[in-house]
Amino acid sequence: MSTPGGPDEDWRGLDRRTVLVTAAVMAGVAGGAGLPVLLGLAGSMPWWQALGWVLAGALVLIALGTGADWLRWRRTRYRIGPERAELHTGLLLVKRRSLARERIRTVDLTAHPLLRVLGLVKVRIGTGEHTGGGESTLELDPVPRAEGERLRRELLARAAAGVPEADREGTLAVLDPRWIRYAPVSFVAPLLGGAAVGAVMQVSEWFGVQAQVIDWVGERFRDTPLLWTVVVLAALALVAGVVGALGLWVEMWFGYRLEREPGGTLRVRRGLFTSRSLSIEERRLRGVELVEPLGVRLCGAARVDAVATGLVKDDEDRKADHRTLLPPVPGPVADDVVARVLREGVPPTGAHLTAHPPAARSRRLRWALAAALVPVLVLVVLGLCLTDALLYAAAACAAVAVPLAVPLALDAYRSLGHALEGDYLVARSGTVRRGTVALRRDGVIGWTLKQSWFQRRAGLLTLTATTAAGDGAYPVYDAGGHEILDFAARAVPGLLEPFLERPGDPAHHPGGEQDGVRPGPPGKDGPGRTQRVLRSRQAEAGG
Repeated sequence: MSTPGGPDEDWRGLDRRTVLVTAAVMAGVAGGAGLPVLLGLAGSMPWWQALGWVLAGALVLIALGTGADWLRWRRTRYRIGPERAELHTGLLLVKRRSLARERIRTVDLTAHPLLRVLGLVKVRIGTGEHTGGGESTLELDPVPRAEGERLRRELLARAAAGVPEADREGTLAVLDPRWIRYAPVSFVAPLLGGAAVGAVMQVSEWFGVQAQVIDWVGERFRDTPLLWTVVVLAALALVAGVVGALGLWVEMWFGYRLEREPGGTLRVRRGLFTSRSLSIEERRLRGVELVEPLGVRLCGAARVDAVATGLVKDDEDRKADHRTLLPPVPGPVADDVVARVLREGVPPTGAHLTAHPPAARSRRLRWALAAALVPVLVLVVLGLCLTDALLYAAAACAAVAVPLAVPLALDAYRSLGHALEGDYLVARSGTVRRGTVALRRDGVIGWTLKQSWFQRRAGLLTLTATTAAGDGAYPVYDAGGHEILDFAARAVPGLLEPFLERPGDPAHHPGGEQDGVRPGPPGKDGPGRTQRVLRSRQAEAGG
C-alpha cells in the first residue's frame, strides 16, 4: 500500500488488531441492545423467530462497525518528523492534521480492558489549544503499548535547564489503600444511589415487571409510616451509592503513582480496568489548587489539581479529568505533595490568609437566608391557594433549610482569604467546594475588577486574576476595596497601574468626581499616602 507522501519508512500505521477490538465492542453493544428488543418481540411472535430477527440485526451491526473500522485502519497513517507530527486518515474525504512539535504539550495514553488484554493503547497528542473539531489533537487508536511509550518519551523530551539532577525525577506519591475511606463522603455516592434506583426501574420495565416491583416494595412497607418509608428507601439508595463510589474509586485510582520524569514532566498513572497515563510539563505548570469538597473537608482531607496550560485540548476533553494530581488524601499528605510538585520548602496553600471585611459575611448570610426562604414562601403561597398539605411542607422545609443555611454562610465567610506567599498569589473561597489556589504571580496576565452597587455600598470589591492556565480566572471575592487594589499592585507590579489614578488628577477628572472615579478615604499610613481609586466599575488588563 502506498503511503500518503514522503518515504515509506517514515509513515506508520495503526495496529491491525483494532478491527478485532471493534468487533468485540460491537458484539457487546449488539448484545446489550438486543436483549430488550428480544423481550419486546417475544410478546408478538414465537421466541425462536424473535431470536432470529435479533441475531440477524446483531450480525449486520457487527459487520458494519467492523467494516468501517477496517477501512479506517487501512486509510490511517501517521508520521513523527523532526519538526511536525502528522496524521492522514479518511477514505473519500481525506483529513490531514499536522502539529508543530514545539507546540505539543500533552501525550496521554489510555487503554480499556480489551486494549490492555491485547497490549494496545490509545495515544492522544495535544497542543492544549481551545479549538473545535479536534484540530489541536492527534489521536492514534490504537498502537502497541511500546510504541505509545516511545511516542510519549520522544514528544515530551525537554531539557530541564537549571534544575538540579537530584530534583529532576523520582516518585512524588504512590497509592495508599487507606485513602479509599474518603470515597463514600464525596458527592458521587448520592448520585450513584439515584442512578441505581433508576437502573432498577429501567430493567424491570424491560422485562415487563415494573408494576410488580412497585407492588412488592409497597407490600414491604404497608404498615410503615410514610416518613419512615422515605427514610428507609433513601438509606438503601445511599448504601448502594456508597458501594458504587467505592468501586468507582478502585477503578479510577488503582495503581496510582505520581512521578517526576527526566526533562521536567509530571506523570500520573492510574486505573484498574481502564489504564491512564497523563503527562504535564512542569514548564507549563502555573500553580496548584487544593480542592476540599464539604464531606472530604469534614474528614480533614483534600485533593490536589494542577493549574497548567495545555490540559483542556478540545470539546471532547472538557469533561475529562486531566488535571487531578492527587485524589482526596489526608491534609498533611496533600500539603507535602503540593510542596514537592512546586519544588517549595513549604506549601504556598498553607499561607496565612488575609481575612475579608465583616460586610462579606453579611452578604453571605443574606444570600443563604434568601435561598432557604424563597422555596418556603412559594410553598406557603401555593398552600394558601391549593391545599393545607403544602403549608406543612413549607414548615418542614423552613425547619431544615434555615438551620443549614446559616452555618454554611458563616463557613463560606471563614473560607474567604488571600495572601502573597513568595512567588505565589494565594486565594481561597467556597464552602460546599472550597478551593485554595496557589497561582504563580508571573502566570497572571490580567486583572478583572468588579463592583456591584451592593458591593460599592459595603466597600467591597471582587478581584479576578486572569491566566492562560487552569480555569483561566481565579477570583478573590468580596475583599476590602482599597486593600485588594494594593494587593493586586504588589502581586504583579505594573499590570494594574494603568487602571488606577490619584484622586484629583486634573488630567482625568478636572471637575472632581467623574466617570465613576471617587476619591478614597484617608489611608492608614497618614494623609500623605497616595490613594488609588477605581477608574471604572470594571477594568481589565491583559498581557
